[in-house]
This record gives sequence, C-alpha cells and structure tokens, in this order.
Amino acid sequence: MSETKNGKVALVTGAGSGIGRACALRLAEHGYSVVLAGRRQAALDAVVGEARALGGDALAVSCDVTQADSVAALFDTIRARFGRLDVLFNNAGRNGPPVDLDELEIDVWRSVVDTNLTGVFLCTRAAFGLMKTQNPRGGRIINNGSISAHAPRPNSAAYTATKHAITGLTKSVSLDGRKYDIACGQIDIGNAETEMAERMARGVPQANGEIAVEPLMDVRHVADAVLHMASLPLSANVQFMTIMATRMPFVGRG
Repeated sequence: MSETKNGKVALVTGAGSGIGRACALRLAEHGYSVVLAGRRQAALDAVVGEARALGGDALAVSCDVTQADSVAALFDTIRARFGRLDVLFNNAGRNGPPVDLDELEIDVWRSVVDTNLTGVFLCTRAAFGLMKTQNPRGGRIINNGSISAHAPRPNSAAYTATKHAITGLTKSVSLDGRKYDIACGQIDIGNAETEMAERMARGVPQANGEIAVEPLMDVRHVADAVLHMASLPLSANVQFMTIMATRMPFVGRG
C-alpha cells in the first residue's frame, strides 16, 4: 500500500533493473513521484507498471547518461512535468571484463569511465542547476559508489578507478552545494542480490587467487538505506554509508 504522496520528485538512473529498480519502487511506495531513467525503454515501462500497482507515481524516460544532449532532454522533461527535483540517485553504471590490465581495451576503459563517472557528472550538473534555482531551493544527490570505492576486486581497474573518483565528486558536490541547500552523499554497496551479482553465488576470484562463493544480501535493504538518505531534512546528510552482506570478504586481509 502506497503512502500519501509527499510532493517530492526523485530521479533514479539505471532504474530498469537491479538496485535502481528496487530503489525506484521503494521511493514510489513512500510517496515520491519517481522519474526512471535508463537506456531500455521496455524495462523502464515494466518498472513503472510495478510502481503504479503499488499506488505510486512514476514516469519512464529513455536516457543515455553518457550523452550530454540525452541528459539535457531528461531534465527538460522533469522541468516540464514536475517543475522541480528533490532527489537524484546516480545509480547507472557498468563494469568491464575481468582481464589483466594490459588486456583491457582502451574503448572499454572509456566506456566504463563515460558511464560511471562522466554520466554521474552530467546528471549531477543538471540536477545542481535545477536545485539551486527552484523554489523551495535545494535538494539531495545520492551517488552509488560501491565497495570498490574502498578496495578493488582482482582485474577491475576501470570500475575501481571510477568508483574512487565518485568519492571525490561526492565530496566536491557536498562542499559546493552548501550555499544552495544541496546535500550530497554516497552509498557504497557490497553484494546486493541482483542480476549483476549472480556470479557471487557461483564463485568469484579472491585476492589470494582462489575462487570462492560469497554471501549476498536482499536488495531491499539497499532500497531502505537509500530511502532513509533521501528522506532526511536538508539540514542533515549521510555523507557516506556502506551497506553490505555481513559475511562478505571485505573487512580483513585477502
């Protein structure tokens, strides 16, 4: 059962599946009007159907976050439909193949950087401009960092580099947004049970060269965490949060 609409508008990128889908549905269920962005229109439309079945308000907009024109069109749609944006969850991302560094194709590196870093910048830039001029002023930007923002997995140079960069962007936006009542925080997620993490249950390479099955957690816990961050008053901010499967091999020596 949906809660009463709270009058707030949230944008979730990469909303067609996985963490993005779960978070979009949770926000819609709690009264946010949710804009779902992603490259696969059919997947977005399916999530919109789920949100409306929960009594939520949702809009699907096809967008490639790596393209400035596409992001500009997305925000034109948000302005025309809602006139404001209260929450941006920068969730869209991709990984590269797990190969030795010298075998990582330059085009793959650029694609990962374009999606995970430049895409976040483009959406953040557009949201910042809207949030600082709308009335009431301000809003919240939440970046999906990943456990890789702290420590790499084997053969993940492109992904890990972008997630470390997201931490720097989060800090800069948090600082620069203060005078405009724009809060910015980061959620670092480890082993949420999604299509992307299915390989964890089959066994993945460890730092010591072994292959090991890793525990997973229900993605609903991530959605609850994002909802908590989003729901805080702008006078409070979760700067960084790590949520992970308790027994995953992250804390310790590998």
